[in-house]
Amino acid sequence: MSTPDNDAGAAQRPSDAPSVIAFFDVDNTLVHGASIYHLARVAWRRGYVTWRDLSRFAWQQARFKSVGENYRHQLSARERALELVAGHTEQELQELAVETYDAYLHALMLPKVVARARDHIAHGHEVWLITATPEACASVIALRLGLTGALGTRVESIDGVFTGALLGPVMHGGHKADAAARLAGEKGIRLSDCWAYSDSRNDIPLLELVGHQQVVNPDAELARHAVARDWPIMRDRP
Repeated sequence: MSTPDNDAGAAQRPSDAPSVIAFFDVDNTLVHGASIYHLARVAWRRGYVTWRDLSRFAWQQARFKSVGENYRHQLSARERALELVAGHTEQELQELAVETYDAYLHALMLPKVVARARDHIAHGHEVWLITATPEACASVIALRLGLTGALGTRVESIDGVFTGALLGPVMHGGHKADAAARLAGEKGIRLSDCWAYSDSRNDIPLLELVGHQQVVNPDAELARHAVARDWPIMRDRP
């Protein structure tokens, strides 16, 4: 596998312009497990959700760690996550996301994957998290790790207060590939020079979009897909 520092296919661009974007999924790729569960734990402590709500998140977290991402269950978890911020302010969600990172997520980061993300940054690449997690929360992770930014599910707010409705689709599956293609196009970066990191079969459209694929802790279907296409597979644990 070529590494970020010896990618001979990188375009020649001005020194102040990025030539490569590396897209990183979050759950079970950068973070062990589902980040939304830990967001719910903090939300429960703050009285935003009930114990019953938290129990549902916990069940889905256990299932996710055991068998990987299930589209229907993950969408359900995201929908409840959007509901938990309804009626709360953007500032409150920011505080929730920061507390979640400090209390839980920093200890669940996968060290090899974080090192790879920082290696991309060190070589002048942009690194974007791309995840179904609410964008405001993913942005906190990106900021704490010194990455470029985050593309996530966006939640509607009116006068700074969240309504609980989505702005656009959940950032999942083919929607991730669409968002990645738009971002690269806006920056004039060739997708053939870009990288993508993921654990999930649902991210195959994103992985196939770019020139460099890195599979991380894959579910069974993605593992088969990766072996058939000779994609590199990384195993990592916090």
